[in-house]
Amino acid sequence: LEPVSVMFKVYCLSVMTLVAATYTVVLRYTRTVSSTAMYFSTTAVCITEVIKLFLSLGMLTKETGSFGRLKASIVEHVFWSPKDLLKLSVPSVVYAVQNNMAFIALSNLDAAVYQVTYQLKIPCTALCMVLMLNRSLSRLQWFSVFMLCLGVTLVQWKPAEATKVQVEQNPFLGFMAIAVAVLCSGFAGVYFEKVLKSSDTSLWVRNIQMYLSGIVVTLAGVYMTEGAQVIENGFFYGYTPWVCFVVFLASVGGLYTSVVVKYTDNIMKGFSAAAAIVLSTVASVTLFGLQITATFACGAMLVCVSIYLYGLPKQDTTKLPRADTDKEARQKLITV
Repeated sequence: LEPVSVMFKVYCLSVMTLVAATYTVVLRYTRTVSSTAMYFSTTAVCITEVIKLFLSLGMLTKETGSFGRLKASIVEHVFWSPKDLLKLSVPSVVYAVQNNMAFIALSNLDAAVYQVTYQLKIPCTALCMVLMLNRSLSRLQWFSVFMLCLGVTLVQWKPAEATKVQVEQNPFLGFMAIAVAVLCSGFAGVYFEKVLKSSDTSLWVRNIQMYLSGIVVTLAGVYMTEGAQVIENGFFYGYTPWVCFVVFLASVGGLYTSVVVKYTDNIMKGFSAAAAIVLSTVASVTLFGLQITATFACGAMLVCVSIYLYGLPKQDTTKLPRADTDKEARQKLITV
């Protein structure tokens, strides 16, 4: 972590929390409460990838310092690196599936229930890290993983109902969508980290490679799933300022995560996730008439505690054997 002020860390924490909570609540609103014609979720995912590409180009321009260096970097890493593009197409496909699953999940589950259940990405990511990066988890982290799963089970045991949502919903479909999303999130995140650490290529170059593939994949998804409707009604059918706000949050949130990872630690990210759950719950009660049940409250609390425990730093036990050895040596000297 680079040394930064406490105020900057608090700023990062606050923005990440607000983006995560606002994204789920506003997306839920556009899919269930908004009275306008329903927009095509696949087009929103595609536009998000396009915006991320332009934002990454802007960050790469700032990093290279000149247009000439930017052009040379793009030519080298995009036009003359087909293998890298193919390699980054794997997480782009997986992320495309994940983002589409988020729309399906929030069309069938409340924002607070989604926010809690989506934390299953933590054990999924941990499992992928163990299998793909050969990392190990402490006993406390394994305990927190099981606690998190228990909390999600309680939340899903009897899902809280929203009285102000009139559209037909399928909670089982919503849960299955989240299950697919967390699997995609865990695998794609670890895969992308492995690609990043395999070379010294800039993060923004890797993002550009991934988003180029993502645009192709999501555009193909638009016309494979909703092609006839899009051709008939238009690509931006049903778009409102709220839908544009959802696309903006999805675009900025994905890139802002990179900044947060660079300047904060796991404990702060844990607090952010817990705070996002609380904010989403309050917003759901106010906007959607969510009725909090005892199982939901207990489950959400277990999830928040488990996130905090998982982010605690591992204890350094490398000096313990040496300390024991020194103690035995002193005892021998006393005996002599």
